[in-house]
Amino acid sequence: MKLLRYGAKGAEKPGLLDADGRIRDLSAHVADIAGDALSPAGLQRLAALDPASLPLVPGTPQKDIRLGPCVGGTRKFICIGLNYADHAAETGAAIPTEPVVFNKWITAMCGPDDDVEIPRGSVKTDWEVELGVIIGTGGKYIDEAVALDHVAGYCVVNDISEREYQLERGGTWDKGKGCDTFGPTGPWLVTKDEAGDIGNLKMWLEVDGRRYQDGSTATMIFGVAHIVSYLSQFMSLEPGDVISTGTPPGVGLGQKPPVYLKGGEVMRLGIDGLGVQTQRVVRS
Repeated sequence: MKLLRYGAKGAEKPGLLDADGRIRDLSAHVADIAGDALSPAGLQRLAALDPASLPLVPGTPQKDIRLGPCVGGTRKFICIGLNYADHAAETGAAIPTEPVVFNKWITAMCGPDDDVEIPRGSVKTDWEVELGVIIGTGGKYIDEAVALDHVAGYCVVNDISEREYQLERGGTWDKGKGCDTFGPTGPWLVTKDEAGDIGNLKMWLEVDGRRYQDGSTATMIFGVAHIVSYLSQFMSLEPGDVISTGTPPGVGLGQKPPVYLKGGEVMRLGIDGLGVQTQRVVRS
């Protein structure tokens, strides 16, 4: 299934993308794509529905229908840094021996096609296409062998990053990663049965039509099961939590000379089978 949330900011409704690429309303069955709806039993109930029996939402998603973040009720937006060997190399960083963990604030989450705002004073705003993991069943001290049982599905995330804030202003990475709109999420949550081989998905990102990132999850250092298990050693994971798992090479920081967003650009990015995002870059 491809589950989504559509409508105005803060008033999104739950929906399902049917085989014809149209939205079917799920409001009669779930309050949101969140909480118990993300559990194995909740997903099974939704999968049992006949999409043709659900109300059709007029319009075309991502054209005349706005999509919000594909999951609601998120309490943690956790990110993994330097998780692609080729990306670590382009930044001059050593390959980590354990996952590098940082956070985005929940206010960073936005719809897949919402504007991305460059913060006031920013001089080094950058892009990163990433595989997002959405937790369906919570837990802690999760064994790696069963870690994927805790996953509801996958999505596209653009891990927008302000490099000066992240790397040159002292402290942790978080303040360069969690600015408002720095986490476009979606367009939809793709359940595990439809997501394909998550260890070998092609992913790409373009700015104004120029392709900068053209990679694959095959170069991830730590796989999804390891990341879910690892994080659960330090915190309880909860339904709706989003884990962004790192980016392949081609970020602005890695260009020679570096290239950063100034405002007015259009970013377009996607992952095979998980959908495409498009964002206009604006200045705050």
